[in-house]
Amino acid sequence: MDSVRLKKGKEKAVRQLHPWVFSGAIDHVKGKPENGDIIMVTDSNNDFLAYGFFNDQSRVAVRLLEWNLETEINETWWRKKIRNAVKLRADLHTDQTNTYRVIFSEADYLPGLIVDRYADFLSVQILTSGVERIKHILLDELQSLLNPKGIFDRSDASARAHEGMEASSGGVLLGIEPPEFVSVRENGIFYQVNIAEGQKSGFYCDQRDNRKWVAEYAKGRKVLDCFSYSGGFSLNAMKNEASEVISVDSSALALDTLKRNIEINDFHNIPHSQIQSDVNKQLRVFREENEKFDIIILDPPKYAPSRSALTKASRAYKDLNRMAMLLLNEGGLLATFSCSGAVDISMFKQIIAWAALDAGKNVQFIQQFSQPADHPVRSSFPEGEYLKGLLCRIS
Repeated sequence: MDSVRLKKGKEKAVRQLHPWVFSGAIDHVKGKPENGDIIMVTDSNNDFLAYGFFNDQSRVAVRLLEWNLETEINETWWRKKIRNAVKLRADLHTDQTNTYRVIFSEADYLPGLIVDRYADFLSVQILTSGVERIKHILLDELQSLLNPKGIFDRSDASARAHEGMEASSGGVLLGIEPPEFVSVRENGIFYQVNIAEGQKSGFYCDQRDNRKWVAEYAKGRKVLDCFSYSGGFSLNAMKNEASEVISVDSSALALDTLKRNIEINDFHNIPHSQIQSDVNKQLRVFREENEKFDIIILDPPKYAPSRSALTKASRAYKDLNRMAMLLLNEGGLLATFSCSGAVDISMFKQIIAWAALDAGKNVQFIQQFSQPADHPVRSSFPEGEYLKGLLCRIS
């Protein structure tokens, strides 16, 4: 077997079961492994550390899979990992919820594989060359375990490019093509999901619990949902009898889908308006018009894709939250989120504190949010904890 030997002192993270080996930690490559090949990782004394798949095009040169020397990574190994991930989510599928994440990459010991379930369809992202190699096994096992009507490819082109992989052609991998809109349920609310063209893999199931918890405060209150997408927070607020809901998003497709979601849930009794606009621009318009809200939800896209972007991202988060604070009634609630893995919860709290100082407001943190059970965080891979949020009382 081909192998890589680490530089002296670089073995600590591997021994602690962290799944990444960066290219800068490698002292020597033995053999001529191709991208996606399973190789052995050794310490500077050539003692075994782990097995993983190799990629000389990526900053993460080896993604580790197995730390037991006697274990062979073969078809049986892959099928067992897929079965285990599916089994651990079995209790999430109920008569109230039939959309959730089935496989979450490193958290499920399957680096570069993301699978989301939308009722009778699966949306798959294959983001590493190692997973690309076992795609046929993956599809066969998912079909056997979940019996979907179709499996659709939504592999992220930029992520594949970082791995030196060609962009995915997308489309149907197995079974039939999904309809333009697949109807799913989440916490008893119906959603229309466009698997082929929707953002991310079609829907943001990572906010499932948080949408429900924020909505518990919505009854009788005027709610502003920023970056609303297809209306996850908006619809939950309507279900909990908000007095009025305003949804803002820059995507016409997202707002059209939101309109469809309101119709299929028959939430017409709640006053609702939707605005297609850049959120930062719209918040300033609201400020000029002296608009006030009781609850504001901020769920922006990833501002910090890497640590090098932290300074710029911190300024963007601060300005966004400052503007929102200025639009809240006395004692109003700000539910604010970051999906940037590079921004941890302590940093996020500090950013909110800076925003409050600039806005001349006082902030109390009354609840903290994270990602749900189908997006677990592996203890040896804290980088998997990307979603964080805060419910803040503003005065």
